[in-house]
Amino acid sequence: MPRPTGYEPLNTPKPVAPSVWIVDGPAIRFYGMPYPTRATILRLADGGLWVHSPTQLDAGLAAAVEALGPVRHLVAPNWIHYAFVAQWQARFPEAESWAAPGVVQRARSRGMDLHFDHALGQEPPAAWAGEIDQMIVRGSKIHREAVFFHRASRTLILTDLIENFEPGKLGLGFRIAARLAGILDPDGKAPIDMRQSFRDRAALRADVDRMIGWDPQRVILAHGRWYPQNGAAELRRAFRWAG
Repeated sequence: MPRPTGYEPLNTPKPVAPSVWIVDGPAIRFYGMPYPTRATILRLADGGLWVHSPTQLDAGLAAAVEALGPVRHLVAPNWIHYAFVAQWQARFPEAESWAAPGVVQRARSRGMDLHFDHALGQEPPAAWAGEIDQMIVRGSKIHREAVFFHRASRTLILTDLIENFEPGKLGLGFRIAARLAGILDPDGKAPIDMRQSFRDRAALRADVDRMIGWDPQRVILAHGRWYPQNGAAELRRAFRWAG
C-alpha cells in the first residue's frame, strides 16, 4: 500500500471541471523528502486524453483512465518530471510523448533511455492548438518548464513553478525544510533554489504577465494544495519575487 500523502484517494481520476481530472499519486523521494505527486488529465475535443506529468501507473488507474477515453498524449513538462512516462508508454503504446527542454538529458544522466516523439516548444502543436495554450517559461538556463492553459475550463497547469505544501500533511523535518524553501501553504511559490536560477527576471516577468493575462480560474500544481479559484490572484502572489 502506498504511504498516505493526505490527498487520498490515490491513483483515481478526480473531476475538477468539465473534461479536466487530477490524479493524486503516491509520494516519491526527492532530496530525501516525500513529495506527493499529481497528474492532470484533459479530454480534448476529439475525445482523446492529454496527460500531464504522469504519475505511477497501476492496473486500477489504467482501467479508470481507459474509461475516460483513449490516451493520445503524454507530457513530461520539465526536466525533473519524467519518472513514470515509460510505464504509461508501455500501457498506452499509441500515445504520443512530448518532452520539455532538458528531459531527455536528465533522464539519461539517471540511467533512463526514454524515447519521446516530440519536443515541447513556445507554441502549442496542431494536436491541441486552439484548446490548450502553452509556453516554455523563460529566465532560467536550468529550469525550463512548459506551462499550459486549458481555454474551455480556464485551467492553468503548472508543475514546479509553484509548490504549495500544507503543513498539516508534513512531518516536522519536511515542514521546516518547506518553510525555509518558501514552499509552505498558504504562501507557496517556486523553491528558493529554483528562484535563484532565474537570472533574466525581465523575461520571467513577461511570461508571468502572459499567464496572468490568460485569466485562469484555477491553477493546478504537481505538489501540494492547488488553487480551485482566484487563479490570477494566486499567480500575482506566488510570483511577486519575480519583480
